[in-house]
Amino acid sequence: MSDNSTVVKVFTHCVEAIRRGTFIHRQSRQDKEYHFQNWVSERLKETGVYYETGGRNSYPDFRMVNLAEGYEVKGLAHPGRENNYDCNSQVPSGIHNGRTIFYVFGRYPAEPDGDSYPVTDLVLCHGDFLNADHNYVHANRHVKGFGSYGDIMIRDRKMYVAPTPFGLLTGVAYMQTLILPEGFLNTSELQRVGTLTRREGLAGRVTIRRGPTN
Repeated sequence: MSDNSTVVKVFTHCVEAIRRGTFIHRQSRQDKEYHFQNWVSERLKETGVYYETGGRNSYPDFRMVNLAEGYEVKGLAHPGRENNYDCNSQVPSGIHNGRTIFYVFGRYPAEPDGDSYPVTDLVLCHGDFLNADHNYVHANRHVKGFGSYGDIMIRDRKMYVAPTPFGLLTGVAYMQTLILPEGFLNTSELQRVGTLTRREGLAGRVTIRRGPTN
């Protein structure tokens, strides 16, 4: 049980922003990564929680200051690649360096008419829904001394391809959904709509919540 978690507050602000029509705003056509991340950052500011933003390729994208939690953000163009995504900084997990990690997946129009467009749907999930293994340690390795003169370095940078909730679940399209481990928190703010179980390696029971209720 984690009654002090920020996750309900963050999820609620995301839902309210979508319902009032708060659009994503991209700075330019070349902004293919940070536009949705900036949208989530604005929601974090609305909650009033203190957080830090990591640098490029850092993990997670946002780290809470007063609580050992973090948020990793993944924007998905729709229609487009939605069933999985590339992780080039860290394999997904619900725990990283002692922090509980949540993932925010949001879909938006692939070819919007302009530089402002809506969040089509959103799933905020505990990282254990994607991968419940907390023992794997991510590490990149470099090999020096390659080539005929020995002055070339081989950069071995790991890339992981992980599923998204939109590829794992049905019934979450055009909705706002929160997925948490069973018993993670006790709240009356949200409506519980069902449960599901992932049965791979480390199977874990998770709860689907959708809300807030009116």
